[in-house]
Amino acid sequence: MRDGIVGRVIDGRYRVLGQLDRGGMASVYTAHDERLDRVVALKIMHASLADDPGFVSRFVREAKSAARLTDPHVVSVFDQGSDDGLVYLVMEFVPGRTVRTVLHEHGPLSPSQALAILEPVVQALAAAHRAGLIHRDVKPENVLISDDGRVKVADFGLARAITAGTSSTATQGVLIGTVAYLAPEQAEQGLSDARSDVYSAGILLYELLTGSVPFTGETPLSVVYQHVNKDVPAPSTRRPGIPTAVDELVVQATQREPGRRFHDATDFLEALKAVRRTLPAPQPLSVSPTDHQETVVIAAAGIRRDPAEAAAVDLRQTGVLSRDDLNSIHAHEEPSDEAKKPKGGGRSRSRRRRGPIALAILLVMAVAVGGGAYWFGIGKTVTVPGVIGVTVAQATTTLAQSDLSAATSTEAFSETVAAGRVVSTDPSGGNEVRSGTTVNLTVSKGPERYQVPDVVGKTEAQARTDLTNSGLSAGTVSQVYDEKVAVGSVVRTNPKNGTPLRPNTAVALFVSKGPEPIPVPNVVGTTNAAATKTLKGRGFTVTSSEAYSDTVPAGTVISMSPKPGVKQNRGDTVDLVISKGPPPVTIPRVVGLSRSAAIAKLNAVGLKVRIAKLGPTIVLNQVYSQYPGDGQVVPKGTTVTITLV
Repeated sequence: MRDGIVGRVIDGRYRVLGQLDRGGMASVYTAHDERLDRVVALKIMHASLADDPGFVSRFVREAKSAARLTDPHVVSVFDQGSDDGLVYLVMEFVPGRTVRTVLHEHGPLSPSQALAILEPVVQALAAAHRAGLIHRDVKPENVLISDDGRVKVADFGLARAITAGTSSTATQGVLIGTVAYLAPEQAEQGLSDARSDVYSAGILLYELLTGSVPFTGETPLSVVYQHVNKDVPAPSTRRPGIPTAVDELVVQATQREPGRRFHDATDFLEALKAVRRTLPAPQPLSVSPTDHQETVVIAAAGIRRDPAEAAAVDLRQTGVLSRDDLNSIHAHEEPSDEAKKPKGGGRSRSRRRRGPIALAILLVMAVAVGGGAYWFGIGKTVTVPGVIGVTVAQATTTLAQSDLSAATSTEAFSETVAAGRVVSTDPSGGNEVRSGTTVNLTVSKGPERYQVPDVVGKTEAQARTDLTNSGLSAGTVSQVYDEKVAVGSVVRTNPKNGTPLRPNTAVALFVSKGPEPIPVPNVVGTTNAAATKTLKGRGFTVTSSEAYSDTVPAGTVISMSPKPGVKQNRGDTVDLVISKGPPPVTIPRVVGLSRSAAIAKLNAVGLKVRIAKLGPTIVLNQVYSQYPGDGQVVPKGTTVTITLV
């Protein structure tokens, strides 16, 4: 960063007041926004990154995306720009301190305090994940606690832009991130998603609970090696007494395989809230003597918790690792125990003076307590170490080192502890017991899952019973048409049979109400034989009756019931009315009538007339005889012959 930045007015608007922090990618200043008359936080990228046009363009794009986040636990982004080669980001100024400062001042927090701080952090990550953003650099330095107790997460835009830069030409072959909180897939493949943020948040929770990160080393590569090849231990292994549920949160969030972690921060948040409800209310953090005057953000480089962590502090800053180095992760050997020991020069003179005195006091106390226990027959007492989340073999070894034996007593399902690993102990970690006590281990059977049974074809009652017996329950019941499954029997389930589900999950049932009704085809006007064949082919039953018709030929369908187009179930009956042709008539008597009168009378009842002569000539023009004779019943249209005289 260029000298003389304090006092300058950036972009004609932001007057730099003082420096707050300096990190691996940028420096943060307080500045006065002279246009809106407010104090803001001004982040200015280091010149080495600002000279890369590709990086700057991505930084601008991601800063705009981060500015869209409106969650109350996200540090707001107000502005972005460049001025005379300085690429900057203007953010909300949060007067307070970082979580790194809290850890430095207070050391490990109680589980209630740790989760109270982590919940708004995970809420902020959940809001980002829903918006399609990934933080990629979750760590204590990027979590701020304001003077009024609000928790806010910073550096969304910059973290994503930095990671995007790993695929550019200018940064090809490097990995940018904070190795102490780096997810294994980020180290191995340079890839990250929402589950990578979950991993980093899990490491943050581990540090809040224990006061240190799980993996440290003298070089970034040694830390990365441990992330890729070692499981993050349960926090209770380092700090006994942490509740099992809290251990399980950390263990699941930091699984090496991304698919075994929480799917995203929303899932993590749900589990975190459930655990918080089981814990007592958190006690407020005590205020340090200097905080009553002014609270400032302390740079990570200024923090040294103890000599054992001195070499790892710089690993908490966002930095750059060569991809060539990362390619050798699996071949890399961990530093030996000797190499891990802090160098002698790292211990202060005052601590060296205090060491022998403290050791002497501890020895005197140990002799007094041990001697008293021996003389009174109580025996030696030891603290049960936390072994949640480790394998049975590892737990047995750890307990043996504390003069305890292990016995595998029971198995239990666990949503967070992998199968074959310890899910709980009796006595639990942190308890004082006699040396030689047997600690009963409860081993995880993995997540409790039950397969949906095959209930297709069974009645609804049978299906409900089968689901209950399988550890599940019946959900909604829907009636559906089906051509093959009998009415009242199960057609299908959702989820389908064989799907593994959590206990008591509701399974939806779809019960048959028989074949779907179909419209009756129109057979009016067709012959009786043709109509019957058509209807039976569709699955209907056919009945018929006959009726006379003056208009419909005999043997043809006059009408049908139900009417054409009405939907009916297969097997239902369709009634047909078949024509018998015209109705019969009775021949009237026309003998003695005149020719014209006879013809008119016969035609009136639907009969036809044929004229015949009795002699060679017609004299009277009257009907002498008729055939067929009167009174006979004949079909309408029958011809009647009349003989005239």
